[in-house]
Amino acid sequence: MALKATIYKAALQIADMDRSVYADHTLTLALHPSETEERLMVRLLAFALQVPADDHGGALQFARGLADGDEPDLWQHDLTGQLLHWVEVGHPDERRLAKACGRARRVSLYTYSQSTPVWWAGVQNKLTRLNNLTVWQLPVAQAQALAAIAQRSMQLQITVQDGLLWVGHSGGSVEVQPQLLKAAR
Repeated sequence: MALKATIYKAALQIADMDRSVYADHTLTLALHPSETEERLMVRLLAFALQVPADDHGGALQFARGLADGDEPDLWQHDLTGQLLHWVEVGHPDERRLAKACGRARRVSLYTYSQSTPVWWAGVQNKLTRLNNLTVWQLPVAQAQALAAIAQRSMQLQITVQDGLLWVGHSGGSVEVQPQLLKAAR
């Protein structure tokens, strides 16, 4: 018998002063049996950092990600069905990222593990030609601190200012400062 996903619910209050995005979101996330809470929280953070100010151009949504190899972790389609934004979490290979860059106008990648420097050294040169790709790295200790606050039902306040994030929760807050590894051109 196959293992089922574990359902997490999150109420987000986002105040992103860098992008002038202020919104509340109620989200349901499925934790795939092979996924860690750390990865789940990075997906949630990626949502908060990439969600548009409004849905007029289409909503950012969680896709099947690990459950379907042809879908990212998050994506945004416009109202005509055109793929606008593809968001990945982890260390996908360069072929997957090249395919994503060919399908979507923008591609964002969030990495978070101790092996990121080794992975990045192996793919960095191969990704330079992907003009619509942006790659971010979350420091390992900060990603682990996010995992520590994961609960099946969460209320989080995410504040972004000058590239620094504060994730407030009932027991305090976690500070996260993503590092830009590659900017889109």
